[in-house]
Amino acid sequence: TASTMTAIAEVLGLCLPGSTSIPAVHSTHARMASACGRRIVDLVWEGITPRKVLTEEAFHNAIVADMALGGSTNAIIHLIAMAGRAGIRLTLEQFDRISQEVKVIANLRPCGEYLMEDFYDAGGLRALLAQIKDHLHLDCLTISGKTLGENLEGAQVYNEEVIRPLDRPVSKAGGTFILRGNLAPDGAVIKPTAAEPHLLAHRGVAAVFSDYADLKNRIHDESLGLTADNIIVLQHAGPIGAPGIPEWGMLPIPNYLLKQGVRDMLRISDARMSGTSYGACVLHVAPESAIGGPLALVRDGDLIEVNVEQRKLHLEVSDEELAARRAEWKPRETRYRRGYAQLYEKEITQAPEGCDFRFLHHGAEIPEPDIF
Repeated sequence: TASTMTAIAEVLGLCLPGSTSIPAVHSTHARMASACGRRIVDLVWEGITPRKVLTEEAFHNAIVADMALGGSTNAIIHLIAMAGRAGIRLTLEQFDRISQEVKVIANLRPCGEYLMEDFYDAGGLRALLAQIKDHLHLDCLTISGKTLGENLEGAQVYNEEVIRPLDRPVSKAGGTFILRGNLAPDGAVIKPTAAEPHLLAHRGVAAVFSDYADLKNRIHDESLGLTADNIIVLQHAGPIGAPGIPEWGMLPIPNYLLKQGVRDMLRISDARMSGTSYGACVLHVAPESAIGGPLALVRDGDLIEVNVEQRKLHLEVSDEELAARRAEWKPRETRYRRGYAQLYEKEITQAPEGCDFRFLHHGAEIPEPDIF
């Protein structure tokens, strides 16, 4: 996620060109730090503010780059939240549409073979952006004082195994797919390039865990009798339920199945997962279970169908049965009666809205402070 978001910050125009893919111990950092210090002072006098850089077109560029990188699923939440602070509304449909147009060309782990250091040596982010420039708005202003297109002049790829050409992508599937259905009316996210291909169209029996403590206590219990075809479901792991939508989404595979050679299973939750994680994990299910989303109604033994190509996430339970379960369902009693935690619980949005405070996404524009 860190590498994804630094790259996105550069594509948005918030970082100097070439600054975000420098390896940790590289001597270039000292020179770039000096350049950043000088430039940030100039930006004040030039009157270039984040709002002038963070346009709808800039966010489009960021999504395009995210898909080409095969970036972290966390980027979706972060970008939606950032855009909301800038008064711009991003939707899951935009991410899904762009993922169908822009394939993964960065051959980087966990989807590929190479590391970020190799990416830098192959030309870095500027080289990757030059490969996909036909999908970008090149006239976007950046903090360098130049446009994105000007920043890409002279960029070239030095290793086409690390940064692939468009006609030889790492994966024919997009970096991130958005799923919908009666289990996720407001959407869910999966990273197909990080999953075993046979699980991208799968129908299996649910094994449900009510929260992370329940998962931790029971997942390795052989008496559950889980097989590789089961679908592991975790509830109460979202923005309110956990709280904080933690990175629990790469649910553990039972030890007894690991010993049998099972390396991936379909897993569904309202949680997130790390950008370095691997597996067929359906994430950010919305609405989350804590507020009564359909995920809260799933029971052991239910059949669930996932078809990534069809963008489908379907709970095979009748509407009548779901209505009966909903009538029985009760939300958990809140633990927070005052202070910041109560404010958080009341104001936090769901994953498709960026998991941000509602009051920061609405109202009049906040003026820049005066400089005397």
